[in-house]
Order: sequence, then C-alpha cells, then structure tokens
Amino acid sequence: MKRNTYYMDEVVNTDRVDVKYLKRLLRRVLPYKKIFLFSLFLLLLSSVAAVLSPVLIRGLVNEVIPATERQTRLFALYSAGLAGLGLMQAVLPYFHKTMMGKLGNRIVSEVRSEVFAHLQELSFEYYDNRPAGKISIRVTEYVNELSDFLSDYLLNFIVDIIKIVTGTVFMLVLSPVLTAVVYAAILPMAACIFLIRSSIRKLFRYHRAKLSNRVAFLVESIMGEKVIKNYNRSRYNTAIYLDLQDDSAKTWLKIVRRNELNNPVTELFWNAGTLAIYAVALALILNGATGMAGTVVAFLLYMGLCSEPFVEISVVLQQLAQVSANLERIYETIDTPAEICDAEDARELGEVSGKVDFNDVTFAYEAGVNVLEHFDLHVKAGEKIALVGPTGAGKTTVINLLTRFYDADGGSVSVENIDVKKIALKSLRRRIGVLMQEPFIFKGSILDNIRYGRADATDEECIAAAEKICCDRVAARFSEGYAAQLGERGEGLSAGERQLVSFARIILKDPEIVILDEATSSIDSETELLIQSALDKILQNKTAFIVAHRLSTIRKADRILYIADKGIAEEGSHEELMALGGRYCALNRRND
Repeated sequence: MKRNTYYMDEVVNTDRVDVKYLKRLLRRVLPYKKIFLFSLFLLLLSSVAAVLSPVLIRGLVNEVIPATERQTRLFALYSAGLAGLGLMQAVLPYFHKTMMGKLGNRIVSEVRSEVFAHLQELSFEYYDNRPAGKISIRVTEYVNELSDFLSDYLLNFIVDIIKIVTGTVFMLVLSPVLTAVVYAAILPMAACIFLIRSSIRKLFRYHRAKLSNRVAFLVESIMGEKVIKNYNRSRYNTAIYLDLQDDSAKTWLKIVRRNELNNPVTELFWNAGTLAIYAVALALILNGATGMAGTVVAFLLYMGLCSEPFVEISVVLQQLAQVSANLERIYETIDTPAEICDAEDARELGEVSGKVDFNDVTFAYEAGVNVLEHFDLHVKAGEKIALVGPTGAGKTTVINLLTRFYDADGGSVSVENIDVKKIALKSLRRRIGVLMQEPFIFKGSILDNIRYGRADATDEECIAAAEKICCDRVAARFSEGYAAQLGERGEGLSAGERQLVSFARIILKDPEIVILDEATSSIDSETELLIQSALDKILQNKTAFIVAHRLSTIRKADRILYIADKGIAEEGSHEELMALGGRYCALNRRND
C-alpha cells in the first residue's frame, strides 16, 4: 500500500451509498430490536397525532367557530381532541428520542471498541502506512457521526415515508384538487432541495479529506513538539497548519452557504403554494363548494406536514452518503487482516534455553527492496550476539523478525527449533524482552510503568526489579517515590530516566531472550557503567541480541556481526574482527 501522510487526501466516493456497509451497521440493531420497535411505535403514534390534528382543526373551523349555544359541547370535544393530540406530539418524542439515543450510543460504543480492539491486533505495517491522526479520526469523529444517524435519521426516515403516505391519503379524502395544488408546490421544492444537498454532499467529500489531513498533521506536530522547537520550525509548522485549516475552512464556508439556500427555497415554494391554495379554494367557493374555510386551514397545515418529510428525506440521503463514507473507512480498518497472528496449529513454548536460528531469511519492507537476502544466523543458548553496521542495513530488522513484529518473506526464524510462525504470539513475546532506543512511558505512576513488564507483579517485585538496574534513583528524586505520577510520554523524566524505567520492566518480565536495541544510547556514561555492571548479572544464562552504536557496550559479546549488503558482512569476536582489519575495524577507528 502507498504510504499516506498529512498532505495526501483519502479518496472516498460519497456520491454513492454503499448498502453493504449500511447492512453491516444495521445488523447491530438486531440484539436491541425490542427497544428499536418500541421507539418506532412511539414515533408512529406521534406522527399519527400530527396527521390527525389538521382534520380536527378543519372540523373546529367549519362546525364550531360559527358558534351557537348547542355547539359548546362540540367545541369542548374538538378542543379535548386537539389537546390530547398536542400532548402526544409534545411528550412522545422525548421518550423515543431518549431510547434511540441510548441505542445509538450502545451501538457506537460497540463499533468503537471493535475498531480499537482490532487496531491492537494489526501488524506494524498497517501503522507504517498511515499517520496516527488519520487512524485516530476513524475511532473518534467518524464513529461519533454514526450515533446521530442511529439516534435520529434512521427512525425519522421510516416515519417520514409514513407521514407522506398517510398525509396524502387524508388530503385526497378532503379535496383531490387541493392535493394536486399542494404537490405542485412540494415536488419542485423537494427537487431543488435535493440538488442543493447533492452539491453539499460533494463538498463534504473534499472537506472530510482535508479534515483528516489536518488532524494527521496536528497529531504529528504534538508528537514532535520538541524537535519542532529545537529546529525553530514553530512558525513554519504553524503556516502549514493554517494552510490545512484554510482549505478546510473555505470548504466548510461553501457548505454553509449552500446549506443556507434551503430556507429561501422552502419559503419561496411555501408562499407560492399558500397563494395557490387560496386561489383554488376561492374558485371552488365561487363554483358552490362549501366548508372551504376549514379545508383551506387543514391543507395549509398538511402542506407543511408533507413538505417537511420531503426536506428531511433529502437530509437523510445526504447523511446516508456521509455515514456510508465513514463506514467505508471504519470497516476498512476492521476488515484489514491481522497478518501477524496465531496459526491454527500455533503452540505454546515449553522449556526455553534461548536457541535461535535464522534460516535463509529474505525480507523487504517495500516490495522489491530487500533489506535482508538469504540471511543465516544460528545462535546458541546463552550466547551474546552484537549487531553493528550502517543505518538501514537491517540490524533492527533481525530483531523485528525474531519478535514477529514482521514476518519473513522467505526462509524461517525459529526458537528452540520451532518456526516462530507456529508459536502462539503471547507465548513467543512472553519469552522475549525488547528494549528500544526510545522507550515509551505511559501516563501514570513510576510503579505502574514498571509493572507493565508483568501485570500480576506485586509492588515489592517491581521495586526489587528497579533496584537491580539503579532505577530506584529515579523514584528517589520524587517526594512520592514510586507513586509519583508521570506525565504523558514520561514528561518529567530525562531520556536516561525513561530508559531506566524500561530496563526495570524487562528485569521484572525476566525473559529467556533479551534484545537491547540501542538501549543505552540515551544514558550518560556514569549511569551506563552502573547498568553494564547490572546487565552482566542479569544476562547470565540468557540469550542476548545487542544493537549499539557505542562499541564499548558490545566488546564483551560472544560474537559481533557487521550487518551490511543485505546480510552478514563480517563475523567474529572483537579481537578477531580488529585483527581482520575490515569494516568493523574501520568503524572502531572512526569512533576512537
């Protein structure tokens, strides 16, 4: 897949409604069908009350207003009927909207939870190809709009159709001629509104892409705040954001302007229809028709009652297209296969000594651009392997394949002579501990961050792990000690302190295979000496892979591999490689 970034639009065809995705969403209503049907029943009662009201008003005007003493009782009956219908129209919407609001929120919560859970299972390749902001907007804003659709538009669409049909029937009973007049005004109005909504729908497609770009850049800027400030890029980045915001704002203003055309168009056809009803009613009266006063009032009400559903249907159609576009992105995420997953015959690792083998491994992040080719490496249990070489040569790739962050395109990687693809992921990663160059610290206490290494660890075990690696000096700096609350991404700790916390995690986890990927690059020399002393004890009887640019940290390794040219260019102990006088030797001399 082509890698996307903040300036690349995500193309979505919102001119069509994809029924496939809507069906998948609506199937989620089935477990709550009783709530849905009861809400629909309440909404229908409210609609029936609205349709009956003009009939009662017609009777009131024709039979009661020319009042006589014996019509007082009739007036009371009509008034009671109208009061009852009015009460139904006032009260029933509260209940059905509340129920549908709860239903919508439940379904949206399920969708959001499903998207988030699936994101946890997706491979690193998925995240490599998309900015974090464009992923997060799918879980937040795109899903939020589903709630409005489920809470309001879904039931209203059904009821609008019923209102149009029943209202038309009542009008035809009262006067076929005036019914034709009403539709002569309503149908052109509905066509104009539909055209306006169609143009707005196209603008929404463009606006949605620009909004996604803006959020992607915002998230990227927040994550890279320190780099931005360090390189004096604040004004430059602000200018980029303003351009992205400007694109979004201009499109939104176009949407607002076109949306505001709805009222003038509606008013124009409403007033024309009203005049037409009066004119035709007058002609009917001149031709001897009776009871037209009440009929005219009823038709004016019905014109509003029937024109509103036509307008709302055009809104629903726009919303359906919008929801369809959102669902396409949401289900694209849900349907993306988790390429790194357990095989059907995946097994748990038993006794692990730490034996690792790379057998004729070939791998590429981008198709056709191999990082490793026919790579062979056989590591004995308890052996310490150092990986050095130029940036991008494949050192971290070796680690990524062992942990199954990625899968080899060819060949195999095995632990204890078992292909890692046939080992249950949790079992594999429980036995491998990885320390990255840039550790991630979560918002929470120091103790909770250490406990990330093993969720069931006691406070005492977490503290003991911290003391082994000198992380207790981090807690000692705070008056709250290990209970000190850390900010997002470890705000409040130095780079070295964040690394010490991550070291404590790995000690608590106590895996049989340890990977140190530039793990001491952010630590001062004094702290590094303390850690090296501790690691000599911690790594005893463990297999270790050590990636480092500081060559002082790898000289004690059993074997040093110089990774270059898509494989192992040189291999041996520090002394052997120095005597060889090759690339490793040159690298040492440059670092002296």
